[in-house]
Amino acid sequence: MSMPEDVIFTERRKFHIEEAILILLLILSLVGIGITDYSPADGYGYWILMVLVFAVFAILIAWLQSRHRSSDFKKILREQSLHWATSLLVVGGAFLIQKSGRLGPENAGLVILLILSLSTILDGLRVGWRFSLVGLFMGVSAVIAAYTEHFLWIELLIAVGIVAATILWEYLIEKRAQAS
Repeated sequence: MSMPEDVIFTERRKFHIEEAILILLLILSLVGIGITDYSPADGYGYWILMVLVFAVFAILIAWLQSRHRSSDFKKILREQSLHWATSLLVVGGAFLIQKSGRLGPENAGLVILLILSLSTILDGLRVGWRFSLVGLFMGVSAVIAAYTEHFLWIELLIAVGIVAATILWEYLIEKRAQAS
């Protein structure tokens, strides 16, 4: 006997999945920032890959939030594909500008990080505030990296703070719901 999907994906379970994705995307962002700082050429390839990874997770989150109908999934897939393909196109534009010599490799990585940041923030308006939070983190990280030499520790502390704040927020919301 199969259970309805609404029972399988309770709100609590959706929170755990979204929180796990938040943590994973923050870790992947920190890794990418470190790679970009160490080797700007490798950083470019990493961020291209991350556009695809972020797209997959955005589709997953949107699907979890839908009613799991095939028509919903088709719409989600179409919207997300268009959003992330456009993001990939703009990242490609930044790469071409860098290849023309008008933008240095170390700066191209930061510009690409800002593009991915904006794409993630905007997609978060559609799929959930945690996604926007990851985008904000990446944007702040790009600015911090531009001004600070030892930025990875600062960004690690910010990432840990974001995770702690989202868990605390969910705990407070759950506690308030139980009190009602």
